[in-house]
Amino acid sequence: MCRECAANLGLDVPRFSHELAEHAHAAKIREDLLSGIQSGVNGTPTFFINGVRHDGSYDLRSLLAAIENAAKS
Repeated sequence: MCRECAANLGLDVPRFSHELAEHAHAAKIREDLLSGIQSGVNGTPTFFINGVRHDGSYDLRSLLAAIENAAKS
């Protein structure tokens, strides 16, 4: 992310630049990545309904149908 983008998001630009240069969040990002891989996430968005990955369409109608079906189970 560029400094201008960080400023537009209202971030503290000096802090952002320092943390980016120091890789301050690298461990957390790696942890989240590995957790996603272990959960079967291979892209975004990925939805889980009652702990089960939803592999269907992501449109509202399909997601609502999947949630309703899960609620019946």
